[in-house]
Amino acid sequence: MDNAEGKAAHAGEGGEVWERLAPGVARRRLPFLDVTIGVVVGTNDVLVIDTGSTVRTGAELNRQVNELTGRPVCHVALTHGHFDHVFGTAAFTGAQVYGGKALDVYLAQEREALRADAVRHGTAPDDAAEACDALVRPNRLVDNRYEIDLGDREVRLVHPGRGHTDHDLAVLVPGTPTVVFCGDLVEESGEPQAGPDAVPGEWPGTLDRLLELGGETALYVPGHGATVDARFVRRQRDALARRFGVS
Repeated sequence: MDNAEGKAAHAGEGGEVWERLAPGVARRRLPFLDVTIGVVVGTNDVLVIDTGSTVRTGAELNRQVNELTGRPVCHVALTHGHFDHVFGTAAFTGAQVYGGKALDVYLAQEREALRADAVRHGTAPDDAAEACDALVRPNRLVDNRYEIDLGDREVRLVHPGRGHTDHDLAVLVPGTPTVVFCGDLVEESGEPQAGPDAVPGEWPGTLDRLLELGGETALYVPGHGATVDARFVRRQRDALARRFGVS
C-alpha cells in the first residue's frame, strides 16, 4: 500500500499492527473487543471497513490509514450496526458511508440502545455519549450488491443474507488471494454472538452464500479474531445449524 507496500505490518497505537493480507489490503485487530478494521487501497481512493467503538478510536484509525497509504479515506463500509463497528465513523469526515439497506433504520431506532450497550461492554460513558450524539448513518445503502471503483480495483459490497443482524454486509476484494471481510457473520476469537437482532434461522444459509462469493481459496476476515479459510467458515456454518436447529 503505497509507502507501506511490501511490509508485513505497520505499527499502530499501543504496539498493535496493521497486518498485510494481500497487495493493497490490510487489517488491524483493535485491543478493545478484538474488533477488526480493514483498509483497501486503489490508485485513486481508499476504503476503510468498520470504524471502532468511539470517535477517538475512529480519529486514530483515520490518522493511521492516512500515514499508511499517503492519502485520505474516501469510502467507509459498515458491516453492521453494532456500536463496536460504527461508533468511530464521525471521525471520517467527507467519506461516503455504505451500509446494508436496513442499517439506516436500525441506527435511527437503536441509537440509545447502542450507547447503553457500549457502556455495558466497558466504553467510558462520556465516550459512548459523544459517539451516540455524533452517530453517522450511511448515505449509500446496499440492497444486494454494490461495486466501488478505487482506481485500479473494484471492491464488491454484498448483502449475502441475514444472520448476525438483518443488515449484514460483506466486503469482497478480488485478487490473489481474494479477501472477504465478513463482519460478525464469522467470528474466530469466540462463539458467534446471536443477540435479539440476529436472524438465527437464516444464518447458515447466509454463510453458504458467503462461501459461494469468496470460494475455496479466499482469505476470510472475521469481525473478531484471526483470519480463517473456507473450511473454518464451513465448520462454523455447520455449528450454527446445529445450534439453531436448522439445516
